[in-house]
Amino acid sequence: MRRSGICLYLGPADRAELQALISNRNTVRKLVWRAEIVLATADGHGSFEIMRRAKTSKPTVWRWQQRYLEEGVAGLKRDKTRPSRVPPMPMETRLKVIAKTVQETPPNATHWSRALMAEAMGISPSSVGRIWAEAGLKPHLTKGFKVSNDPKFEEKVTDIVGLYLETQAIRRPVSKRDERKMLVVSLGRGCRRHIEPAR
Repeated sequence: MRRSGICLYLGPADRAELQALISNRNTVRKLVWRAEIVLATADGHGSFEIMRRAKTSKPTVWRWQQRYLEEGVAGLKRDKTRPSRVPPMPMETRLKVIAKTVQETPPNATHWSRALMAEAMGISPSSVGRIWAEAGLKPHLTKGFKVSNDPKFEEKVTDIVGLYLETQAIRRPVSKRDERKMLVVSLGRGCRRHIEPAR
């Protein structure tokens, strides 16, 4: 990579602005460094001298000289935007993930997890998480009743409901006379207090 000497002319306004950037203590260091490269070029210093002063490579010096020639001081003040390394997820894939989350349940599970959905759709779990967050979906939080996958679930429910119904049948009915008697309130640690009900 070879380049012939570059001749750069700075107008008085640009020179004053670049010197102000360098002398201002609040200026970002990379902007000071760029301004120094352009000022040194305008003062007639060669590329090797500028590289030594700026402690940087030749292509970097050339890049900022070229940027100043094309865009002026404004070009030094902003960084070029770089494209993302990861291409954005196609909208049709996002819609498929959302539809599958809302309309289907996975086999042998009560709800979708990020890993299950990622495996089913062929994308990464973090992509599934981002899609769900953007759509406001939380498949692990449902408002309906979840039925257990336990094979003895029916037996257990029958036993528990049967116990509850038996205890209801054993209780004796309370008469109006019992309600009007003094109430006993437990205060903890075996202490009891008798309170007369309000009339």
